[in-house]
Amino acid sequence: MKFTVPVLLATALLTGCHSTPPPTPLAQLNPQQMRGHDAFQTKCAVCHYDRRTGDLHGPSLLGVFKKPALPSGAAATDERVSATIIHGRNLMPAQGNHLETGDLEDLLAYLHTL
Repeated sequence: MKFTVPVLLATALLTGCHSTPPPTPLAQLNPQQMRGHDAFQTKCAVCHYDRRTGDLHGPSLLGVFKKPALPSGAAATDERVSATIIHGRNLMPAQGNHLETGDLEDLLAYLHTL
């Protein structure tokens, strides 16, 4: 019985390291999410990873809506992410003039799957 508490503590610590669920598999994306994936690949992937950790030119967006805050510390909300995409922030340039109709909504739908 004496070893039970350390074992439970170690198990809790190890499972806490993997608290962000994996992204939805590409084969399971709906049409809007797939359009968002395509838009991400053409407009965002040059600077951001989507399905893996680590920084490229900007931070990875893996789990962006599964965390309480964005890398900037701002709340992880559709409004904050939209504002960052449209207007830019710090080193990220504004993308508002580079988006096609529906791209923003599709991108947000895709980012929610990561």
